[in-house]
Amino acid sequence: MIATKDSFEPHSSEQLPASKKVFVEGKIHPDVRVPMREIEVSPTKSYTGAVTTNAPVRVYDCSGPWGDPAFTGSSDEGLPALRAKWIQARGDVAEYDGREVKPMDNGYLSGKHAEFASKAEKNRLVEFPGLLGQRRKPLRASKGHPVTQLWYAKQGIITPEMEFIAIRENMGRAKMADMAKDNVRNILDKQHAGSSQLASSEYSPSVFRRFPQRIPTEITPEFVRAEVAAGRAIIPVNINHPESEPM
Repeated sequence: MIATKDSFEPHSSEQLPASKKVFVEGKIHPDVRVPMREIEVSPTKSYTGAVTTNAPVRVYDCSGPWGDPAFTGSSDEGLPALRAKWIQARGDVAEYDGREVKPMDNGYLSGKHAEFASKAEKNRLVEFPGLLGQRRKPLRASKGHPVTQLWYAKQGIITPEMEFIAIRENMGRAKMADMAKDNVRNILDKQHAGSSQLASSEYSPSVFRRFPQRIPTEITPEFVRAEVAAGRAIIPVNINHPESEPM
């Protein structure tokens, strides 16, 4: 018996070794669940033979639903609408009927051209299976103002997307101890200060004193909002792509 390709290839739902997917919940918006990958760290054995257990380390996890063992969907169904409730809860969008798909959208000059080209097996137009079911209607602004993260940021609103980004970018920095002794600087929780963070030092270049860094030790949702409002950061999330994770 010849093994099939699917029988030995890894599947997207399989977990990576020595790690698991976990979710960190938001505080401002409790329904925010930021995916992280918790990686096991092997115990440390000293020269005396003593064994020290190390806590797991959490890092980014951008695998989407495919890295979640609880996810039962398939690629044919498309990605889950992660942000759909957030978008609707703001109450400033409305559904509308979009235009019908035209042959030109798929690279054909006319309907006859599409029909002729589809007769050849290699050129046959196969519609994505997941789109044969119920489709979402497109959304547009309904309250007379933009529905962008920039607009919300300028109004002083911290959106779920902003808190999502803050949690993901922070990755537990608030819990990191600022150790100063040389004998503990090699621990995993130690965050070494960058050159710009030592602007007060006489050995630092003068440019760091004239232009101090703006990134704080802890990334907060308010910091994300302020950076977006000032135009120093962007959050590319569209109301018609609710499946996208905020970045």
